[in-house]
Amino acid sequence: MNNLVILPVLIPFFTGALLILFSKKQRIQKIISSISSFVILAVAIYLAVYVYQNGITVLEVGDWPAPFGIVLVADMFANIMVILSAIVGVVCLFFTFQTISPKREKYYFYPFYFFLLTGVNGAFLTGDLFNLFVFFEVMLIASYVLIVHGGTKYQLRESFKYVIINVFSSMLFLVAVAYIYSITGTLNMAHLSERVAELEQAGALNVVAVLFFIVFAIKGALFPLYFWLPRSYYGPPAAIAALFGGLLTKVGVYAIIRTFTLIFYHDAGFTHKGIITAIAGFTMLLGVLGAVSQFNFKRILSYHIISQVGYMVMGLGVYTTLAVAGAIYYIVHHIIVKSALFLFAGATEKITGTNDLKQMGGLLKTHPYLAWMFFITALSLAGIPPLSGFFSKFPIILSSFQEEQYVIGGVALLVGLLTLLSMMKIFSYVFWGKQKHTEEQAKYPAGKLLLPIVPLVALTIILGLAAEPIFSYSLMAAEQIMDPTHYIDSVLKE
Repeated sequence: MNNLVILPVLIPFFTGALLILFSKKQRIQKIISSISSFVILAVAIYLAVYVYQNGITVLEVGDWPAPFGIVLVADMFANIMVILSAIVGVVCLFFTFQTISPKREKYYFYPFYFFLLTGVNGAFLTGDLFNLFVFFEVMLIASYVLIVHGGTKYQLRESFKYVIINVFSSMLFLVAVAYIYSITGTLNMAHLSERVAELEQAGALNVVAVLFFIVFAIKGALFPLYFWLPRSYYGPPAAIAALFGGLLTKVGVYAIIRTFTLIFYHDAGFTHKGIITAIAGFTMLLGVLGAVSQFNFKRILSYHIISQVGYMVMGLGVYTTLAVAGAIYYIVHHIIVKSALFLFAGATEKITGTNDLKQMGGLLKTHPYLAWMFFITALSLAGIPPLSGFFSKFPIILSSFQEEQYVIGGVALLVGLLTLLSMMKIFSYVFWGKQKHTEEQAKYPAGKLLLPIVPLVALTIILGLAAEPIFSYSLMAAEQIMDPTHYIDSVLKE
């Protein structure tokens, strides 16, 4: 059964390779992509059930034992992320079927879509720092293709910044890997956790920890390294923007939480309660201020990615089991809600032909289902009960006050208020008021566009109404990662 762990990586990889052979046959590509995406989701759910019942599951690739061989590790946290990757992959794929032009489909869109999922799932499941770098590169190379797909002038200009900043972060990643290998003599995460606990070189380890944090902060769009994100995520088609906005930055956040609970926990007063908490506060505040100042639908959502990432990192900075459980819950909430919001932006653009709030209005009258589904999702992002946003933010903010970190707790509350303000601005401009789109646009059938988004809206409601069992699962995942011995014993079989 350990071979299950590699399936979320192998299935999208072989799907992408197979789709290259049918690059000019759109119908066949759609059939293969649809089947594969549902199979990945089914495997992810089955793997999560298996790990829940049997504990952390480890695959030693090639039967080489850790720490000498490559290992893939499925614990509860990794499984949560793989399931979310599969859900977003299915939803964005079916939204793509309704919105992408046939010309773009011919230029290897679907193969790189699945190569991206290969890198994402591999990053979640790897138990080795160097292979984390490898899967990051697989993900990034696929994202470089998808972010410029279509080749508009704006896409090419803004994507150039995206490529440059990620190439720089990849070089820094290799430097950080080299440093920690020179200090510890290993790159296996479980073995690293043991070695770091034995070493007394706190100063050198703190330097390496900060290097890794910078690398993952670039990929996660944390302050002050978020400048590349808002304009880069504005250019691609809505389905790709939703995939990137919902999923890609969370890979960086996942890597931060994984490494700073498993490897770099030796000086939590300096790294977690000092650097990480401060960065989280600035990220939340400056991100939401950027959102409030914008009058473009997709750019508001792009800035919100930045501010919401701050909440996740804040949970790690507070560094209690309750706070980390809240951060995991918040990641689940945000991936679902943010993907839905970008798809709503794509739907409104398809109807009105614009993302400029000042040129939009009256969609509530002509497309009421679209308006009210957006309204529910917007309230969830802002943290209004009984939706998932409230129940994911509550434990993080509560923990900050329990730990007497009143400043970061106050910032989190203020950011929630400003988030609500910016989302209501979108609703009042786009859906409320006088109709500004033509009668022909008003008759546009939005049902096919909304159908893929319905599961995401339903999930944010379910995550709120069923908050107790879902948070209990998040708490179990947090307890598992906050005690590194669970991970170490499973991987090294001690």
